[in-house]
Amino acid sequence: MDQVTGPAAFHGEGPVWSQEWGGLRWVDMLAGDVLSLDGETGTVEREHVGAVAAAVRPRAGGGMVVGVEKGFLLMDGSGGRAEVPAPIADGVRMNEGGCDPYGRFLCGSMGYDAEPGRGALYRLGRDLMVETILPKVTISNGVAWSPDGRIMYYVDTPTSRIDAFDYDVTGAVSGRRVVTHVTGGGPDGLTVDAEGCLWVALWGGSAVHRYGPDGAFLGRVEVPVAQVTACTFGGPDLDELFITTSRYGLAEPEPEAGAVFREKVGVPGLPTVAFAG
Repeated sequence: MDQVTGPAAFHGEGPVWSQEWGGLRWVDMLAGDVLSLDGETGTVEREHVGAVAAAVRPRAGGGMVVGVEKGFLLMDGSGGRAEVPAPIADGVRMNEGGCDPYGRFLCGSMGYDAEPGRGALYRLGRDLMVETILPKVTISNGVAWSPDGRIMYYVDTPTSRIDAFDYDVTGAVSGRRVVTHVTGGGPDGLTVDAEGCLWVALWGGSAVHRYGPDGAFLGRVEVPVAQVTACTFGGPDLDELFITTSRYGLAEPEPEAGAVFREKVGVPGLPTVAFAG
């Protein structure tokens, strides 16, 4: 395993690879910063977007969309900013998200105190309208789709599960079922590879696990810090797994916590979908 950066983030999350912006970006969530990696020099640049930067994706027309504390921030390629609020209560913030195969941006929330049922999963449409997709979740975390776009995978961390939903072109979700129960750490961010298998980061578990779409355990990537938050595929062939980590909640100091790590895993991921709005 390679360490790609120093401990650049206090609470690194939400990595995403896009050729449109030159490679890897992720967030230092509770600092409210979007981080970018210069692939040539290895330096990390920061852009402050608000009190929270929960998740980031490119926009099809240039710029990016960011899940911020109370909604969605739209940024164009020339510095313009516009915020779209979500129906988020006091004491609740956005937490993690991603784009569906049709260019809609989904992002979930959680209470600052992680009180059960205070979070939800929201969807920002291409028309910039916000819908609540799943109410009464606790720590809305990873969301990703099967290669054919017909299944949405979802993590509400305290359930210790990865769930699946049927998903169609309209964005309707139905047929919730359990894919697998995750052990060895709390399931956090996740991604799907080109074979349809799931990779989930283990908060407190020093690892990323790979599962088949049937829930079968297929392998483990060891990470040299405890708080592993999320992962994404990148690199020229999309076969490098980039893994974000955190210093949040550590009982003992870990000098490398907050760094980004990389592992060549022998299977490619899926290209990043840009937000179409």
